[in-house]
Amino acid sequence: MPGRLQHKVAIVTGAGSGIGLESSILFAQEGANVILADINLEGAQRGAALIAERFPNVKAVASKTDVSKEADIKGVVDLAVKEFGRLDVMFNNAGIMHPEDDNALNTEERIWDLTMQINLKGVWWGSKYAILAMRENLTDEAKGLHVGGSIINTASFVALMGAATPQLAYTASKGAVLAMTRELAMVHAREGIRINSLCPGPLKTPLLMDFLNTPEKRDRRLVHLPMGRFGEAVELAKAALFLASDDSSYMTGTDFKVDGGLSSAYVTALGEPALAPPSSLI
Repeated sequence: MPGRLQHKVAIVTGAGSGIGLESSILFAQEGANVILADINLEGAQRGAALIAERFPNVKAVASKTDVSKEADIKGVVDLAVKEFGRLDVMFNNAGIMHPEDDNALNTEERIWDLTMQINLKGVWWGSKYAILAMRENLTDEAKGLHVGGSIINTASFVALMGAATPQLAYTASKGAVLAMTRELAMVHAREGIRINSLCPGPLKTPLLMDFLNTPEKRDRRLVHLPMGRFGEAVELAKAALFLASDDSSYMTGTDFKVDGGLSSAYVTALGEPALAPPSSLI
């Protein structure tokens, strides 16, 4: 049975770990050729090697890509077109949550600027060059390929609500990603280019765990999670796969929340043990 991304070409930024790595693996499993883009080339190479071992019928290419540099993003999109002839999926996933990001009084301008450069400008450039490439796509009914493509931008639950722990630059950058995604989606909807935001809740990934570096910080987050646990990166990868695939063909401009119920909760029930993740995720 063909995979949900059979014959498609995908770029995933931040592919060396966390959501990006899990998404790259899942995209390849579903038939896509994947470029794993990350500033950490070794992490991207490990992911590409794993894909090559598990899924020999697709191709995975590692690319050292700093999303804070426009030339790097243009370069990785050009690489996809040169290597595979088209680009169908752009997952603008790379981002930072700087440990010195704090409130309005304590966050330094250099931390603000660095966060915006990566989390916001990087997504803008990724969207820009993906749109230019996707405009060149031709329909190939024999392979199930169509004009246009899917762009997925990682925002966050804090784009929709305030964070329990101060992280002003991160929150502002993700709110801007959400707003930018909506506008891009409206502008390019009739070109067959779908653009959606993925809004993760708190995840058990190095990005968040390095920030929530004390039991008190972790407990402060968990008290707001109805499911009583942090999410797993693979759970977000499965949501990204849905947005990447034709299963979401009538969706654009959405903020797709995968947050354990956090954004729907006023208070959570305390005292009950949290359910473990499904065994398929462990």
